[in-house]
Amino acid sequence: MDAHLKFIFLCGVAYLAGSVNFAILLYKLTGREDPRTRFSGNPGTTNVYRTAGPFWALVVFLLDVGRSIAVAFLALWMIGLSCLPWVGLTLIIGNRYPFFHGFQGGKGVANYFGFCGAITPVAAGLSILAWGGVFALLRVPFLSSFSMVAVLTVGMVQACGTGPMALTGIILTALFIIVSHRSNLKEFFRLMGNPRK
Repeated sequence: MDAHLKFIFLCGVAYLAGSVNFAILLYKLTGREDPRTRFSGNPGTTNVYRTAGPFWALVVFLLDVGRSIAVAFLALWMIGLSCLPWVGLTLIIGNRYPFFHGFQGGKGVANYFGFCGAITPVAAGLSILAWGGVFALLRVPFLSSFSMVAVLTVGMVQACGTGPMALTGIILTALFIIVSHRSNLKEFFRLMGNPRK
């Protein structure tokens, strides 16, 4: 298969894989209310923890991570490192705007963790420490997630290089995840009394 076709194929697979939201599916299978209707409205690990408890949060997290690792390994097998970040980005876009769930999904942190973990496992390990450290200090999950994404971003740059193709994809992915948390940021600034609330 031509390199360009491989890239397009992988991005399509990544988007569709990311579009499968395990939280929404598990809630349907177990007769629970759609997680998008409770608390933050995000069908991700943190909201699952709030609405269904630690067991289901762990299940969703592991499914998200496992799916993302599989996509990363497929991409590693088929294309070069410089294109990998773009496959990761389309995975995150699929998670955020899932085709199978009305284009209303999660924010991509667990998926990015899994994807990067297959490419740069050391950075993935350090990102867990970063998440735990920030959460211990601030008790704000989304800020902890930002610290995780920051460490993963550095790891991806080290793994994939600083060429324009790779670097652009890595930066766009980090920015996309941050922008996906804009409602969290607005609420955080409101609570902090920020004048731009």
